[in-house]
Amino acid sequence: MNRRAFLRSTGAAAAAAALPWRAVAASVGDWRSYEVSTRVTILDPRGGARAWIPLPMVDDMPWQLALGNSWRGNASRVQVHADGKYGAAILAAEWPAGEREPVIEVTSRIRTRDRATDFSRPDPAIMRLSAAEHAFYTSATELIPTDGIVKETAQEIVRGARSDIDKARAIYEWVVENTFRDPKTRGCGWGDIQSMLETRNFGGKCGDLNAMYVGLARAAGVPARDVYGIRVAPSIHGYRSLGVGNAVVSKAQHCRAEFHAAGFGWVPVDPADVRKVMLEEPPTHLKIDDAKVVAARQRLFGGWEMNWLAYNMAHDVVLPGTTVKAPKLAYFMYVNGETGGERLDQLEPDSFKYEIRATGANT
Repeated sequence: MNRRAFLRSTGAAAAAAALPWRAVAASVGDWRSYEVSTRVTILDPRGGARAWIPLPMVDDMPWQLALGNSWRGNASRVQVHADGKYGAAILAAEWPAGEREPVIEVTSRIRTRDRATDFSRPDPAIMRLSAAEHAFYTSATELIPTDGIVKETAQEIVRGARSDIDKARAIYEWVVENTFRDPKTRGCGWGDIQSMLETRNFGGKCGDLNAMYVGLARAAGVPARDVYGIRVAPSIHGYRSLGVGNAVVSKAQHCRAEFHAAGFGWVPVDPADVRKVMLEEPPTHLKIDDAKVVAARQRLFGGWEMNWLAYNMAHDVVLPGTTVKAPKLAYFMYVNGETGGERLDQLEPDSFKYEIRATGANT
């Protein structure tokens, strides 16, 4: 982040104080309950069919509790699998040849509450990760390498930074300053950060921009991870672009990120949503020093609004029981299906067909 941009941002901070998001800390302790239903229908089934549906994160977090899943439909076989490396919960459904209208509806119930990190109050009881955990969360994935141009870029960004928080902050500011949200990107983007750096094309969506954050952090030796999920409600903090406006959320998938630091544990960040605010928040195409952008930029380093359901942190996913020869999934955030020896387009819920609906209320 250059000095001029920092001064502009600092100067706008006073105006940002009046925004609704300034009250976010007051809502951190308030739990909200949501029910999310995913209905999948395989159109034109040919010789049997399969579908895979992401389920909420199994492990209870201080910010999300899984209350249970149920399903109904005409599948001949339904089984919940756990991805062997990351523990992602995957519901797999299977229909035999001859089933004319394969259908399944999965309902999940969760509770969430907002996250906000107070960087002035480290907890000495929160230690660094073990050596094995540190190695795991600084390792490469197929689309997120940690060597070559990724490592070179990371080292330049964190030059002079000493602590993990300082490094994580420097990378966050770099991603906010240098990337942009590209509305032409399909879905959430796949996070091929090496290609982004080599071509100097830093456009994309959350799956690209937050993958860039995670890759650069890992390359700098800071444990980091993507968290994949879906928005399930409007924002209550004054940002229309950071929520959903109706119950149908079939295209509201959103990837976030975290880094780990001693004294704080896993810290939430979301530089991609800062860029989303700049592009989409009314009146749209806001400048980086706009008060709404400054407020979002401050809050999204260390905070998440939990009008969002977390699915998993998995990369390079192989769908259990698949019969189609296809590359691994970069992540598992969308409903997937196959029939007639072909994988269905997970980014086209209307032609697939699947619909995700979310309802919720304060508790």
